[in-house]
Amino acid sequence: MTKKKKQNVFVEGPISPAFIAENITSHSTKLDIGGHAIFLGQVRGDVYHEQKVKAIEYSCYRAMADKKMYEIREYAFARFEIACMHIYHSLGKVKAGDICVFVFVSSRHRKASMDACREIIERIKTEVPIWGKEIFEDESYKWKNNS
Repeated sequence: MTKKKKQNVFVEGPISPAFIAENITSHSTKLDIGGHAIFLGQVRGDVYHEQKVKAIEYSCYRAMADKKMYEIREYAFARFEIACMHIYHSLGKVKAGDICVFVFVSSRHRKASMDACREIIERIKTEVPIWGKEIFEDESYKWKNNS
């Protein structure tokens, strides 16, 4: 297997619906693809001790995060029969209701893309050094694990 080009996976701020739509639309010309799997992670407006989360501010250890994301990409291409994969994760402040993670996997058949997408998102959550600081409506905050 040939190594894939490193992808810039980090996006400053929320991932826009227009960006997601453009990515999906760009695949309509790839006629050897029959299945797409998409995961969208959205910031929840959780409530802790009567304080509502209004945003999460994401940060990461960039060199290590880039390396881990690349390893996950390489693993997925080697393990699953996928044709295409895109991973994007927000950095900086993302308001409740906005998208912070976008994983888009394409393959000849649906099973490979669905299996790969599930494993990719689980590995991102457990292996990539990304931290989220939940910001409440009163501007107080609480650190949370990974994305």
